[in-house]
Amino acid sequence: MMSGKYTSIDAQQVQGSVPAVPDSRQVTVNFADSNLQTFPPSGTQGKITAASGPPRDADDSFSKPISGSDEPQQGGWFRTFTVAAYKPYFDVDTSDVLERIVDSLFPFRGSFNEKTATNPDLYGPFWICTTLIFVAASIGTFVTYVAHKLKSKEWDYDINLVTWSAGLFYGYVTIVPLCLYVILKYFSAPAGLVQLFCLYGYSLFVFIPALCMSIVPLDIFRWVVAGVAGFMSATFVALNLRAHIKSAGERWFLIVAGIFLLQLALAVVLKVYLFTVSV
Repeated sequence: MMSGKYTSIDAQQVQGSVPAVPDSRQVTVNFADSNLQTFPPSGTQGKITAASGPPRDADDSFSKPISGSDEPQQGGWFRTFTVAAYKPYFDVDTSDVLERIVDSLFPFRGSFNEKTATNPDLYGPFWICTTLIFVAASIGTFVTYVAHKLKSKEWDYDINLVTWSAGLFYGYVTIVPLCLYVILKYFSAPAGLVQLFCLYGYSLFVFIPALCMSIVPLDIFRWVVAGVAGFMSATFVALNLRAHIKSAGERWFLIVAGIFLLQLALAVVLKVYLFTVSV
């Protein structure tokens, strides 16, 4: 229908710019599953390859390398400076340590090296030396204190007794086996460095009761105690090393004699410095 200059359009035909098509069916639109619901997506190939935290090089810098990984394993001299390298030498039971202490008190058996050949330890030697340091310092201090009081003289504590004892025992049980190891290697004699540390460490146990007996204020008695302890310790070391040193040739007797005399010299030093009280 026309009215003036305007044309009237049927309202049923006006549904937008395109006439609507009537349809009785409902159209349902289905969207495909998307990985955007989870982050990061499981199929991405980037620096983050899983949904479990930061990159591996961010938190595994100081962790142990796992088997099958391409991380370099520590070896050679670097392993010497790790705790794991010395852990097997402290993995002993109390019964093992006590058995080895008893063997050191019976020096003529000469079977200590055979018993500790497969599992030498450093636990016993360390605590024996540490006990010797405190026993020597405490017994020496007590003996000098009693001697000064009996003579009514003033007494002062000597702190150098602790440092001197630590230097003597730790130094002896470290330097002497190390030098002996070099000598035995020069003569191509079979010997293990840790086994030597173990042998010398247990050889010093006999000086613990000897130091305790030095409380008796008789100089001749102290000489006897120091002599017996030194002889037992020297015999223990010499007899256990004799079988190994025999392969060094004709000079094996000189090496064994030197070991024996050096252990006796330790007893003399202990008697002169620790068993002797001067007021």
